[in-house]
Amino acid sequence: MASDEDDPIIHEVDVHLAKSLAEKLYLFQYPVRPATMKYDDVTHLSARIKPKQQKVELEMAIDTVSPNYCRSKGEQIALNVDGTCTDDSGSTYATKLMDKQIFSSIQSAVNTSRYAAAIYRKGELHITPLHGILQLRPSFSYLDKADAKHREREAANEAGDSSQDEAEDDVKQITVRFSRPESEQARQRRIQSYEFLQKKQAEEPWYHLHYCGVKDSRSEHERQYLFSQLAGMLETTELTKSPSEYLSMLMPLVEEEESKVPLAPSNVLSMAQLRTLPLADQVRTLMKNVKVVQFANLMGLLGSGVDSTAVLRCIQQVAMLVQGCWVVKSDVLYPKDSCSPHSGVAAEVLCRGRDFVMWKFTQDLWVIRKEVAAVIKLPPEDVKDFLEQMAVPRINKGWEFLLPPDAEFAKKHPDVVQRQYMLWMGIQAKLEKVYNLSKEDVMPKKPTSQAALPVVVSGERRVAVAKGRAQDNQTILENNYQRRKSSHVAGTQAPGGTPLPIKIKEEPLSEEEPMDTTSGLGSEAANGVHSDESSRDSADLPVESRGARSEVVAAELKKFVQGTLRKHYVLSLSELKRLFNLHLASLPPGHILFSGISDRMLQETLLDCGCKQILVPFPPQTTASADEQKVFALWEAGDSFDQHRQILLEIFSKNYRVRRNVIQSKLGQDFGESLSKPDVDKVLKDCCASHGGMWYLKGTLPS
Repeated sequence: MASDEDDPIIHEVDVHLAKSLAEKLYLFQYPVRPATMKYDDVTHLSARIKPKQQKVELEMAIDTVSPNYCRSKGEQIALNVDGTCTDDSGSTYATKLMDKQIFSSIQSAVNTSRYAAAIYRKGELHITPLHGILQLRPSFSYLDKADAKHREREAANEAGDSSQDEAEDDVKQITVRFSRPESEQARQRRIQSYEFLQKKQAEEPWYHLHYCGVKDSRSEHERQYLFSQLAGMLETTELTKSPSEYLSMLMPLVEEEESKVPLAPSNVLSMAQLRTLPLADQVRTLMKNVKVVQFANLMGLLGSGVDSTAVLRCIQQVAMLVQGCWVVKSDVLYPKDSCSPHSGVAAEVLCRGRDFVMWKFTQDLWVIRKEVAAVIKLPPEDVKDFLEQMAVPRINKGWEFLLPPDAEFAKKHPDVVQRQYMLWMGIQAKLEKVYNLSKEDVMPKKPTSQAALPVVVSGERRVAVAKGRAQDNQTILENNYQRRKSSHVAGTQAPGGTPLPIKIKEEPLSEEEPMDTTSGLGSEAANGVHSDESSRDSADLPVESRGARSEVVAAELKKFVQGTLRKHYVLSLSELKRLFNLHLASLPPGHILFSGISDRMLQETLLDCGCKQILVPFPPQTTASADEQKVFALWEAGDSFDQHRQILLEIFSKNYRVRRNVIQSKLGQDFGESLSKPDVDKVLKDCCASHGGMWYLKGTLPS
């Protein structure tokens, strides 16, 4: 009573039930209206319907003069569909332009008894029950016509290329088969099959409709039927029910709703209907449809809140464990007293053959179809059906198991794996007796054969290994550089400050071979004409001149590296060597850089110019060479984006590839609202390259 006092009734509205259009009123749900669609242009719209299926097709005009319409695409689609024929009678697009779009309907709700259309007038609410709710979706049947045209053209070309000189066709042997009489059970299965229902639906004729606009006089006349014809009468029989009867009319029982569900193919079941079944029936139905599934995916299909232990009990009754995945049992697919839909073979024989295929996949991920057929001796259609249920064909390899091995399940449930192994050992013993398998065909398996799956290496482990390898290389490189620098300073000066009479050896500072700087040069440079002259000159120079020459070489090399870093903030050693070879090709003969530059000298010059080596964690399966994996970046360029680039480089020291939103989020945390989109674009352009929606550091992009 207190709640009624807090919420008083302020107005009452009379409700009237209009039944004039109760069996004819449909609700159409249109997609989001594109800017190019003429929804109000009734002169360019046609419609047709299949009443039994409640299927509607609407043909709507497209505004081809709209600025949102791409005329070249429209012409290309029309050309693909209709070809170059000039006959407009059989063409889909008479204007040689895609100027219309077909919308096809599907049923939005199975039971529409709870839905009605309402209209309010003069303080009265008139409601009319809906006969159907249809969703209109774009139909792309014109693409099928384009494919058919393409196949016709290919067939015509092949026919034209074939030889016409043969007087008669070769004599070929044919096999004649007589179909056996169809039993009543087989006939019932055929009638309930999906293909038969599809054929019956396609046979229903279309009825063309006349479309009337909103302001048309016919529409105004039909709209009057939305008002109850008994609105002026004092008593109506529809709304003089008792409260309990009225509630039962508004909320019918679930059994009544289920009884009105139309007949569907046996293999079609919505997820809403599935979850009304007991758990065991849910698992059985799902396994009959998917055939092969991993346990984690099965739990996802069953929804949240389902006990995994109960699911494990149920699935072991209808499926067997193969490579850590669950495959539906043969007797579930082929129950007793049934037969093959292809050859009529009895279910018992089919189950035996399919068990052999499943058992083969417990031994290996690959199966050869000929080997299986030679053992089970079933028609090829049945053998192919077995394999298609649990494997995919690979060219020149055989049939590969459909899903990757589920090592996670085997690790979590070793007791289930052991129990399934024992079941497979029993099935194997039966198969040995039935098919007379030799010991070579049946190798003894350990109980852990199911769990012997490929080792999975985590991403963190890969990053740690790559970082350790790169850090070792970095440490060695820096130590050698410091040792060379200190020995050079100490060796060229005596304690008193006078130069020591030490002869400098003209060869690379490490045991590495000098870098190949001859690729892309002419024959003279490739044969060492310039380098020979330089080496002869340097050999005749005194010690002081040769030391000065080394300093000139280092200065020239540093000048080249600094110029390169002004254009490339990030580059690999391989890319630097390529740019250096191009630089050498542009130099005049006898230039001092032709004396020979090693990889070590290039790396030391990079470090001397302010670069740092970025320890990019390349994936283990990378095809990048050692030089491509050595990535250097200019740490400070002296502009306002130095900190941006440093944060970006730190990200790539932990990740081989990164999405843009991750980079933008990290930069946003450090710079806040001062970060703009052009700033992010500038930093990415300086240091990164994009491929397949991911960003890579320059020089590390996979080939």
